[in-house]
This record gives sequence, C-alpha cells and structure tokens, in this order.
Amino acid sequence: MPHPAPSRDRGSAPDPAPPSPASWIRPVQPGIRTPAAIEQRGFGGSAPIREGRGGECAPPERQPTMDLVIRNATVIDGTGTPSYRADVSIDDGRIAEIHPSGAPGPRPTATRTLDATGLALAPGFIDMHAHSDLALLRDPDHSAKAAQGVTLEVLGQDGLSYAPVDDRTLAEVRKAITGWNGDGSDLDLDWRTVGEYLDRLDRNFGGQGIAVNAAYLIPQGTVRMYAVGWDDRPATEAELTRMKELVAQGMAEGAVGMSSGLTYTPGMYAKDAELTELCRVVAEHGGYYCPHHRSYGAGALAAYEEMIQLTRDAGCPLHLAHATMNFGVNKGRAPELIGLLDDALAAGADISLDTYPYTPGSTTLVAMLPSWASEGGPESILTRLADEATAERIRHHLEVLGSDGCHGVPIEWDTIEISGVSVPELAGHVGRTLAESARLRGEEPWVTARRLLLDDRLGTTILQHVGHEENVRQIMRHRVHTGGSDGILQGDKPHPRAYGTFPQYLGRYVRELGILSLEECIAHLTSRPAARLRLADRGYVREGYRADLVLFDPQTVAAGSTFENPRTLPVGIPHVLIDGRFVIEDGKRTSVLAGRAVRSTA
Repeated sequence: MPHPAPSRDRGSAPDPAPPSPASWIRPVQPGIRTPAAIEQRGFGGSAPIREGRGGECAPPERQPTMDLVIRNATVIDGTGTPSYRADVSIDDGRIAEIHPSGAPGPRPTATRTLDATGLALAPGFIDMHAHSDLALLRDPDHSAKAAQGVTLEVLGQDGLSYAPVDDRTLAEVRKAITGWNGDGSDLDLDWRTVGEYLDRLDRNFGGQGIAVNAAYLIPQGTVRMYAVGWDDRPATEAELTRMKELVAQGMAEGAVGMSSGLTYTPGMYAKDAELTELCRVVAEHGGYYCPHHRSYGAGALAAYEEMIQLTRDAGCPLHLAHATMNFGVNKGRAPELIGLLDDALAAGADISLDTYPYTPGSTTLVAMLPSWASEGGPESILTRLADEATAERIRHHLEVLGSDGCHGVPIEWDTIEISGVSVPELAGHVGRTLAESARLRGEEPWVTARRLLLDDRLGTTILQHVGHEENVRQIMRHRVHTGGSDGILQGDKPHPRAYGTFPQYLGRYVRELGILSLEECIAHLTSRPAARLRLADRGYVREGYRADLVLFDPQTVAAGSTFENPRTLPVGIPHVLIDGRFVIEDGKRTSVLAGRAVRSTA
C-alpha cells in the first residue's frame, strides 16, 4: 500500500501538485540503518537478519554514551514496510542510533536501558483533529491523549477557536464553544494573536510547557467573527482585506493552516469566493485548508466536491476533517466518496483526510439549529429561543424541512444523546436521548430541547448516532487517510473517541477485524499526518528524528473507553516519550511536561 512522501522542512516551497502514489514511499536516507539499508550496504547480503540473543552470537556493547537505549523492540517505523527487531538509542531528545538485531558492530549502550521485548516501537501518534485548545492549558496531566500514545495534537479545528481575537471576539467565541472547551473562566486568556497563543502554550505551568505537542489551525469562523461579526451577508472588500491580513499574520506566526466549520455560525455565512481568497493566503504561506464542510448528510458528496474544487481554484492543499458519510441517506455510499477522491487525486489534487473509528458523531445541541436562528451570536440565539413564534419556526426547520445545522436532514430526536451540560442541575439529562428525556417529562422532544438550550445557555453537548460502520471501515482504508479523534473533553459523558481513538484503531480495526495491517495503520497515524503538516523530523523511527515514540503491546492494546464509561484509559500502551522524555512510564502518567507549540516555519 502506498505511504507518505518524505516530510520536508516547513521552510520549503509547497508542492505544486500532490505526490503520486509511488512517491508516498519514503526513500532510505543515507546512514539510517533499516534492514533494507543494511542489505544495500552489504551487511548480510540477501540472508535474513538474525536476532542477537546473547552469548557468542551477541554483538559486543560499547561504553555508555546515550541517555536511553530501548532493547529488542519490534520497530514499526512509519513507512508501512514490515517491522523488524532493533535496539534504538536516544540522546538529547533525538533518535541517535537504530541497531537492527543481528547487525554487525557493537550494540549501543546508555545510562539507562529499557527492555522492550514483546513491545512494538512506533513514532508517536499525531491527532489531526483535536479540541484540546483550553484543556492543554488547564490540565497538566492530559492523560486523555498522552495515555493513547498521542505526542502531537492539531488544534483550532472546525473554524472556531481562541486566536486571533480582540476583546469582543474572545468574549463571543468563549460563549459559542462553551460546550467544546468550557467557558474559559478558570483560565487567564491573556493572548490575542496566534503567536501569543502559541507562546502561551510554551510558557504554561510556570514555563514547563504542556503535556503533548500542539500545532494550530487558524479558525476561519473566528476570523469572520472578528472582521465581519455574526451577520449572514457577504464580506465587504475592506472586511475581506482584514480577514486576509489576519490569516496572513497567523500563518506568519506559526499556524500550519486554516480550518472552517461550514455548518457552524458565523463561518458558514462565507461563500466560496470568500473562502477561496483566504485559502490563497494559506497556500502562499505553505499551509493547508481543513474544512468541516457544509454537509455530512443530505448533499454530502456535493459538499465534498465543493471543497475539492475550491481548493483547486485556490492552489491550496486540502485536508478533509472527520471525513464521514452519515445519516440514512448515505448508508453504503462510502464507495462514491472514495471514487470522488480518487478521481480528484488522479487529476492532480492535493488531498488528505482524517476519521475517527466510531459511528456516532459529537457536537453541541445548538449546532443543530438553522443558521438563520444563529445570526447575531449566542445572545441573539437565546432571544429567538425565548420567543414563542420564532421558536416554532426553528422547530419546523428542525423537524420538517431539515436545518442546515443538522446537515439538511430532518432531526431524529432518538439519535440525539445528551453527553454534557454546563449547569449541574441539568445533569439528569446526561446519558439519555432527547426523545427519552421528553418521554420522562411527558412532553414533545422539541419542548425538552428548547428548555435545555435556554437553561444551559447553549452549553449542552451531544452524541449524534447517525453513522454507518461499513462507511467507517471503507474510508479508513484509503491511501490518504489519517487519524483524528475529534475529541471533546467537556461534559459528564463525552464521546469515547476522546480517550480511545488510537488504541481503538490498533486493537479493534487491526488486531480484531484486520481492516488494516499493523504497519499500514501506524503509517496512517504517524508519517502521513507528519507529511501533511510538513514536519521535517517527526513521523518516523529514524536516526536524527525527534524521539516522540510510543511503545505498545500489539496483542493487548485496546481502548478502555466505552460509551458507558468514556473516561477509561487504554490498555497495552506502557510507555510514551516526547523529545526522549517519558510522559507515560510503566503505564502511568509522569510529571513530565515535554510538549511545546509546533510552529510552521514557512
């Protein structure tokens, strides 16, 4: 199966076209001793490499020179090629030497040795779609991601996050995504620009940093909120110029691209021409566009096609966020999406995508409303909900017409499960569908939903049970697929993907179902996202690369989180390192804060 092209320094010029399938296989670099390289250099010819097991057959050892040597690991290096046994030594935060079992020469030694017999050693996992924008600042533990083997998260997703802002915009965005991240009242939100937010990540917790590394996408909805406000109208020329300036500044300060939430307000009010202009700015700075596009339900294929054409026009790489095909109208239609992607790739489009290995989605209850009901921002939404006549119009759009917030499909209240509330007195709703809560109260579901929105001041989060397992399996096999949790950490009963996405891939979809081979899956979770992010020294187990590594047991690794107990940590992942420092050791979180902001240098 094809695998990602070499990651390059972010200062390199963007590719004029996506890599061909053959170029997704990274060539062996000089001096890096993989088994293939050993044979090419005459270390054993065509005979299989033998594993040294001590005694007369074991190579001699050198005097200790490294910080750490991981002995007898099964190395799955991120290329997708077969695994091999090796000692891997780490020094000063980087992989210093890879010594395959049976290779000539002395084995590396270090001041500390870890025996990894029976464990797989892989690059750290990259979560291409994370909502930890405030969680990383408030929680030094952050085991939700660290314990999964995640060493880097991409923040600023779905067009709504906390930079760039002014005072007004920050107050509004805090209200708009309280359900995703809390309202932020427990934190000093002392930044305004993208650069200042990234700096804050680096100096958090008294200058120690954060739990895992983080990259940032400029949120287009926040940018529109800043420059235009919450009006459903085209931007003026001056407003468009201001948005382009904000995007250019954010990219120059280290963002890796731009996101959109085109079923969320106010980002959804932007027409294609406006988005194209912003994407041109992103492309000029070597970034990519990551849209939550206009529909994952009715008209989903047209929405995917719209994003492909828009980015082709802008000359901007495209990364499709949580690329699913949901609701009854899309059951069994994954092959149509795959055909659309394959045709675009063959025609020269630069596309990648991420998915999570579950069928339900997760968002906020207010996101289901029609876009006209959200014009003006959170306070305007609450005013409309409080008005009887306007509330009835909202109900009609939701239940009869199919609102754009619900992807053009009439809402099915028995698929909407309440996963979290902001007001503790409303906790009795959590874990029930809106249909169930309504029956308990002897009222219609819309009456319950409306009261919940008003009483919780739009802070309610939901699970939406509208996905299809066959679609999930087919899309994850695609050659441009990567992993993304879309994990919302707020709420009493969050989606288990927040705590389980990566071990779920390895345990259920690799070991139990065989949907992907282990080597393929690791490439999906490591080198492919690193290539999209253009990280020059992450995503592979290679000499000279950063020692962002995960050690797991292929026979036992599994997600512990379930829909009933979503905050349970995974099993079978005893060690995770970031920059050569243990953040998970013997299955337990250490006090190490090795994470930093990963900035674009284009």
